[in-house]
Amino acid sequence: MPVLPERREQIRSAHAALILQVVAACQNVHLRAPLEESLRVAAANGWGDLVGVIRHILAGQREPDLLQGLDEEDGTIIESILMGLQNPETLPKASDQADPTLAAPGLASVILATRRGEPEALAWLGRMATQMQRAGGDMARMGAALGPLSRGHYDRRKLERGMGPLGRSLLQAVLDALAKAEQQ
Repeated sequence: MPVLPERREQIRSAHAALILQVVAACQNVHLRAPLEESLRVAAANGWGDLVGVIRHILAGQREPDLLQGLDEEDGTIIESILMGLQNPETLPKASDQADPTLAAPGLASVILATRRGEPEALAWLGRMATQMQRAGGDMARMGAALGPLSRGHYDRRKLERGMGPLGRSLLQAVLDALAKAEQQ
């Protein structure tokens, strides 16, 4: 596998499950139904361009021009899917761990959408909080903080109670992303 810059590897790791799911669904039509739910949720949460290109890939398109017009994150995901279809050895491993602070902008956007009353965002945030709480440790504490954050409670001292360095880092990254998004 070609050596990819660290940022691209972080993107690949963060989206390894989706990349692997799309490649598997391309190879086995029976795996498309579970993928469809993931794609529906992704589209509802602002990933429409990515979902559109994935649908083209599922329909059999493999041309490099599918990457045109995509931002860095979407382009890296699509490139990883296309490379994985040609050579499975290039696929990220399901166990790859991403830097959780890279999730901060996405969490912030869903938190803000929840505050605007968007039902899909509320449902997605609830599922994410549940998954994080199942993970235990700092992720469980961060999952518990999503509700207060979605209600506009930004008191870092209260939110970070019981968190270790990783949890505090993610919380601060989410608070920073929220502040940045609210200024726009």
